Amino acid sequence: MASVRTGNYQPKTRQRRDGAAVPLDELDKRLLNLMQGSFPLAPRPYEEVARLAEVPEDEVLKRVERLLRERIIRQVTPIFDTRVLGYKSMLVAASVDPENPHRAAKVVNSHPGVSHNYLRNHDFNMWFTIAVEPDSKLGLDGTLDVIQRETGAESIRQLPTLRLFKIRMDLEMEQGTEALQKAAADSEYREPEPIELSELDVAVIKALQGDMPVVSEPYAPAAEQLGIAQEKLLEHLESMQERRALRRVAAILFHRRAGYSANGMGVWKVPEDRVLEFGPLMASFRGISHCYERPTYADWPYSVFTMAHGRSKEECDAILDSIEERTGIHERATLYSSTEFKKIRLLYFTDDYKRWEAEHS
Repeated sequence: MASVRTGNYQPKTRQRRDGAAVPLDELDKRLLNLMQGSFPLAPRPYEEVARLAEVPEDEVLKRVERLLRERIIRQVTPIFDTRVLGYKSMLVAASVDPENPHRAAKVVNSHPGVSHNYLRNHDFNMWFTIAVEPDSKLGLDGTLDVIQRETGAESIRQLPTLRLFKIRMDLEMEQGTEALQKAAADSEYREPEPIELSELDVAVIKALQGDMPVVSEPYAPAAEQLGIAQEKLLEHLESMQERRALRRVAAILFHRRAGYSANGMGVWKVPEDRVLEFGPLMASFRGISHCYERPTYADWPYSVFTMAHGRSKEECDAILDSIEERTGIHERATLYSSTEFKKIRLLYFTDDYKRWEAEHS
């Protein structure tokens, strides 16, 4: 197996299309904060966003359209919980040829359940998240066997979520580093469990997943497609939120275009008997978007993963340093991404998964 090393290894990078940050005025920043965290399940959600921003609804609609056009906002979309929907998913670390990682990335990216794929500064240099459907014939193990064979990866580490403390990609647009370093109340740990989905649940997911239209009543087209009243659709979405299948509806941003040029995966060697104490505390920091407990190995002793997002590497380091100071956990490594190979929202209940398995099994 590859040894653990985070030192001077510098993988090749590639140019990112439209990667530079774009100047934003104060209203843009305010709207981006609201759209990430306060987009309501209501007939006219933009009207509510406008009320909170203290501007007319038409101004919000025009601004959001422009922010989409200028690739600040990636999409406005429902965010469903993969595990609650019954999909099996995990983070995977692979050691691929550092001289030609793009060849391996093409193989990994071809799987429809791969939502994120990054090149990072480590011997395990390719990190991706992958999900398979509840009725997958290959399952996760079989799928990863295929990917390892076709990429020629020297080794693969399976890093499934043992406990999920936080998953909320919500970039702070108005405040500075100090806000990102602050911890709120500790996050409550709740284990997501798969639920039994009704035919209407699946139909609603299919109708709403992907880009929602930027119109006064963005839920109306999906309701019409489903043949139900918009009020009934919104009531059902509230039910899905209560059952934790739907996390929220939100704007997803292009990090770099929004000014967040760095993301650092801080991994921590936390004593097993203190994971439930420190996991929620680490998750509570504003600058942390994801926090999980994952398995350890002889050559990978880090049990808690925290994803920090900052406007610079120094800002990411400051967030992680604050966590270290607050928890007293000093054994950590920070893995920075040099290339983003793939970043999408998963589409559920499509034919793409079965098609991939038929082509590769």
